[in-house]
Amino acid sequence: MSGLSSPKTAKALLRGAPLVLVALVWLGFGSAARPFLTLATLTDILVQSSWLTVLALGMSFVLLTGGVDLSVGSAMYLAAVTVGMEPAATPVGLGIATALAVGALLGACNGWFITRLKLPAFVVTLSTLFIARGLGLLLSSTRIVYPSPAVAQLGRTTVLGVLAPAWIALIAIGCAWGIQNRTSFGIYVRAIGADAEGARRAGVPVPAVTWGVYIFCGALAGLASLILLSETAAASSAYGQNAEFLAIAAAVLGGTSLFGGRGTLSAPIMGAILITSVQNGLAMVNANPYVYPVITGAIIFIAAVIDSGRLTLMKRLERRRILAG
Repeated sequence: MSGLSSPKTAKALLRGAPLVLVALVWLGFGSAARPFLTLATLTDILVQSSWLTVLALGMSFVLLTGGVDLSVGSAMYLAAVTVGMEPAATPVGLGIATALAVGALLGACNGWFITRLKLPAFVVTLSTLFIARGLGLLLSSTRIVYPSPAVAQLGRTTVLGVLAPAWIALIAIGCAWGIQNRTSFGIYVRAIGADAEGARRAGVPVPAVTWGVYIFCGALAGLASLILLSETAAASSAYGQNAEFLAIAAAVLGGTSLFGGRGTLSAPIMGAILITSVQNGLAMVNANPYVYPVITGAIIFIAAVIDSGRLTLMKRLERRRILAG
């Protein structure tokens, strides 16, 4: 009985690791700064993590296929600049549509080069990272851009006592859940990440699904940009910089594998909350601002180590199950 329960226990621990990490971070900063564990602070963390949650959701789909998108931070900046160039009377709906369209268009470009020209995702998205930010700087003339009053007000609007950014993130989570668990597209995404060649032989339209994944990731990057823009009400030339690494770290810390095929919808959510909690905690304990990049780099490194250890352990558990059979 113990031999059968041990793998189940190990898998349960792996699934619960992100929640344990969040609890440890909250307890650690709560002991260093008492106000950290107040309901107001924890609510602020959930709202502030909305944009990163949405961004990490899109990134998790790409990672599930075994790919990566390094251009999402620049996509956020280009979307913010485009929204900022719209007339002052632009309604919220048009601002959201614009941000989604800009992000989806960049994602479509990434997907086309990756699927049609068979170029590595790393090379393609690294190139579009610079191209998209360059376009944003060109359109804005490197000046700070401001959204319309309606978009700026969105970040302070409450519905049923909950701020609009949190509602937008919930809608994005619901859409992602439906796609991942209620459509053949979601099944295909996992199949491609687990074994792309095997999926192709089984009849999965690998190029079309991969293309769709990058479009979806780009669209969510645009939506994340609008959420953040509604909260900051301005976008400088550094807007969205390094956001791609935070998104990757959030997805991986939550349980999505860098090697594809493994991950749950809760992964990017828990990872985004964890990273936002660390950022807020550092601010509350008055940490040296120069320490922030060090902490961010450490988080990304820890995410990679955790993912490698998780993958090794999962392979061991599967090997034991096969031997037992």
